[in-house]
Amino acid sequence: MSVEQYRLPDAPHDGGRSAQPACARSVMLLAALLLLCLSGCGRGGELVQHFVAQSGEPRARVLFIAGRDSHGPWAHEHREGSLLLAQALHREHPEFDIQVVYGGWPLDAARLQNLDSVVFYCDGGPGHPVNAHLERFEQLLEDGVGVAALHYAVEVPPAGFAASLMQHAIGGYFETHWSVNPHWTAHFEALPEHPITRGVAPFTLRDEWYFNMRFVPGRAGVVPLLSAVPPPETMQRDNGPHSGNDAVRQLVADGVPQIVAWAYERPGGGRGFGYTGGHFHANWENENTLRLVVNAIAWTAQAPP
Repeated sequence: MSVEQYRLPDAPHDGGRSAQPACARSVMLLAALLLLCLSGCGRGGELVQHFVAQSGEPRARVLFIAGRDSHGPWAHEHREGSLLLAQALHREHPEFDIQVVYGGWPLDAARLQNLDSVVFYCDGGPGHPVNAHLERFEQLLEDGVGVAALHYAVEVPPAGFAASLMQHAIGGYFETHWSVNPHWTAHFEALPEHPITRGVAPFTLRDEWYFNMRFVPGRAGVVPLLSAVPPPETMQRDNGPHSGNDAVRQLVADGVPQIVAWAYERPGGGRGFGYTGGHFHANWENENTLRLVVNAIAWTAQAPP
């Protein structure tokens, strides 16, 4: 049974000003069809979708590690979101070999071999898939494998080995009692010139945009891609592990723009990408945020968008 591939637009045409696109249901239905019609099971019953390179030796190998869906419909749809992103990436780069593993860290260790990039779209914190596989994750970084972390996947337990590795992998991470996770409408009025922003226009989007990441010292090697000024209502909650602290309250009061997506060149080789949006599944229908993330995954795999 054939399923029409999700298509990236040739170029933005309306500035992406829709905060919650009207045709989100069609994306959900398409992702569900992809899952039903194209998914298979790997070793031990792990759910796998494989997008095979269409000509010769793959130009790049990308693995999506999609965590369990955790927030009910329309939010943290890690499986459908990963399938949608993988389909869009394969449409742009049919020469890529792409696998999507659902449920956590791959059961088959062979899936982690000869990778160019790994994409984490999953719950983070104490439940992040890397926590139980830190030595293997470290080896991937030493091998120069690119890393993209989407939404909750930018958070790992603070001040430990996992935090050190994630910061090294993507240049920064969500640190509890320092970073915050409010829902707010961000206005991205200007974007830097970068391979990841190619074809992306300024846009406005409501999401659970995390900010005040714990970046590497001096933000060396970090290129901010999406930055916006959080409104005062982002600080309405009391101080807590994810909700606020005196330092971030002062930044918001002073109107300091906050980085919510960034690129990172790792010392010694390897690329990283952090994207704190991705809470609402419907937001993948925003053509600008979709293109940005697809470009970024290709970039982490050392391939031009």
